[in-house]
Amino acid sequence: MSGSKLPFRLQILAVALLAALGWVVADSAVQKIVETGDKAPNFRIVTDNGRTITRSNFGGKVLVLNFWATWCPPCIQEIPSLDAMQRKMAGDGVVVVAVSVDKNEKAYRDFLSRARVSFLTARDPEADVSSIYGTFKYPETYIINRDGKVVAKHISDQNWLDEGILRDIRAAL
Repeated sequence: MSGSKLPFRLQILAVALLAALGWVVADSAVQKIVETGDKAPNFRIVTDNGRTITRSNFGGKVLVLNFWATWCPPCIQEIPSLDAMQRKMAGDGVVVVAVSVDKNEKAYRDFLSRARVSFLTARDPEADVSSIYGTFKYPETYIINRDGKVVAKHISDQNWLDEGILRDIRAAL
């Protein structure tokens, strides 16, 4: 047996590991990223106030689905305008659900106790919901119309009182 040759069992193991690595890379390359015009994937999450939320349980309302985290400065920057938009548009049938990917529950709860937002919040530390949407940048927000179609997608912080954004939301109503 030569010192430069691997035993047959190690060769088989190496091939199996390379095949597994190839499968993981291929699987991640085909992950769906939801775009404007797509049907919004369904999801299920329980908000901090105990309400179970799915994409389809809004009964004729427009869903503004926001993915964020307390460690994300642009996320924190947009929260006041997102909250103001929720208060302004709630009577028109708009529901904001902000899903945090924070792993640190204490940081999340401390932030929300200071911010006192009017919209629904939920914590998803494993990013199960955002991964369904293909979200990997934060903040990322989807405006989903009454038929479950994504009518707008915003990556990065926004001024949610901007007339163009409000126009998109009103059009979804």
